[in-house]
Amino acid sequence: MSNEMYNYLHGTNIYLYQRKDMFRVNTDTSLLGHFMKIRQQDTVLDIGTNNGALLLYASQYTKGKLIGVDVFAEACVLAKKNLEHNQISNYELICQPIQTVMIDPVDVIVCNPPYFPLSENLNDNYFLTVARHEVELSLKELCQQFYRLLKEDGRCYMVHRASRLQEIKNCIQQENLYLTRFQLAYDEKKTVAISVLLEIRKQSAPLIECEPIIIRR
Repeated sequence: MSNEMYNYLHGTNIYLYQRKDMFRVNTDTSLLGHFMKIRQQDTVLDIGTNNGALLLYASQYTKGKLIGVDVFAEACVLAKKNLEHNQISNYELICQPIQTVMIDPVDVIVCNPPYFPLSENLNDNYFLTVARHEVELSLKELCQQFYRLLKEDGRCYMVHRASRLQEIKNCIQQENLYLTRFQLAYDEKKTVAISVLLEIRKQSAPLIECEPIIIRR
């Protein structure tokens, strides 16, 4: 039996392959794909690209270079397959920790990072452990890479757990970054926000934009 699935990206006509033993596209992926604002010539960096889903979303808007970074060679192979399956050639895939990547600063960084700090309850599947827990990349390290790899007028788009919003804001401020836009997402029949979508910049804005809430169904 094949270890791969063939699915579409919500709200697009894009299809991609996913591995059953690796992190797969979910509601947060789709929300981030529609939240981020990509200009026509933007160079886009996806930290933890996995199957390349966020690069595929970005490819709808930009003719600029698409760069995916992942610690797993298997993820880069899958992302390459998906990009080429969708006739995308303006890409580069880098298989190494983002902390060691040396590239020119980019216009946009997108990221669906691990949501949970390290704990004893880690998954036996290391692909999923890295996707869900801060094993290879902590929140603080991620914010450091945002600052290092963004152009001075660059912006970052990230989805995370709403319950960690204060911690995220603190990390952003420590790295001289600014929250400029955010949106909360609630699960249907839940009264507490589950996810938060964030736009982060190197340059401050006079006001922080708060988008209407989303109900995840």
